[in-house]
Amino acid sequence: MSHPDRVSPTGGESVDTIAEPPALAGKRAESLAEFAARHGLTQSAARPPLRRYIHDVWQRRTFIWNFASAKSMSMYTSSRLGQVWQVLTPLLNAGVYYLIFGVLLKTDKGIGNFPAFLITGVFVFTFTQRSLTAGSKSIGNNLSLIRALHFPRASLPFAHVIVELQQLLVSMVVLMGIVLITGEPITWRWLLLAPALMLQLIFNMGISLIIARVGAFTRDIQQLLPFITRTWLYFSGIFFMTAALSERAVVKDHPWIAKVLEANPASVFIELVRTSLMESYPRDLAQHGWGHHHLWFYAVAWALVAFIGGFWYFYRAEERYGRG
Repeated sequence: MSHPDRVSPTGGESVDTIAEPPALAGKRAESLAEFAARHGLTQSAARPPLRRYIHDVWQRRTFIWNFASAKSMSMYTSSRLGQVWQVLTPLLNAGVYYLIFGVLLKTDKGIGNFPAFLITGVFVFTFTQRSLTAGSKSIGNNLSLIRALHFPRASLPFAHVIVELQQLLVSMVVLMGIVLITGEPITWRWLLLAPALMLQLIFNMGISLIIARVGAFTRDIQQLLPFITRTWLYFSGIFFMTAALSERAVVKDHPWIAKVLEANPASVFIELVRTSLMESYPRDLAQHGWGHHHLWFYAVAWALVAFIGGFWYFYRAEERYGRG
């Protein structure tokens, strides 16, 4: 007669099995938790407190800059012209837009210096457009790095935006030369270019963090993003003066349309750079009854809302990035 505690699963010789009491299992789990706490062990993928997370990101500012510099240098290594494409691409786009909107469609009416107006708009919008596109890929394209090393994942979207900033700075040198060639003088307002681009950088980081989280879990956003940014481009006053739209019948009947176009963040940063570099542009705006000083309030508001909201939104999913 077999013992009740002895089981013979194979029909052969029986083996002893002793069921572990629930109290003992709970005690063992509790002792492991105490052991981990006593030795300062924490869950590797756990989301840290927000204050510590911000501190960790700031500590890695050198890594972010160096990572961005390496990415920037490697982007055009396979092409013959190399880094020249940083400037050549937006210039070619501006040339096509000038042919269509300046020569064929004659949207340059009321704008004293249309070439500088158009090229400035293209360069500034390209900074935001490329930051958004790079942010959507910043997590998915670096899964091996995320799974191999422990670091705040926000470093990756930040680094990709810094890549675009480095390319913008090169483009700004070319843009200043074009502005001078087209007849604009150097004025004290050129100093306002630095805070305008800084606010745009902060805004771009914020929206890059938002799209980075979306792209990490929904890869289809990378296919939709070109259509989204192209639509945004056409509503951002790159080819036409937004102030001139207030004189259109449809806008007069619906004044909120002008307000929406005026508050468009891409348009805000473009207009700030134009009023900084082009001495003639504030006069062009004044002809349509528009000022430009309020644009700084829009820029500060958009930068703060996008960065704070984007950082919080990205941080909330910190422990989920890189999971298979």
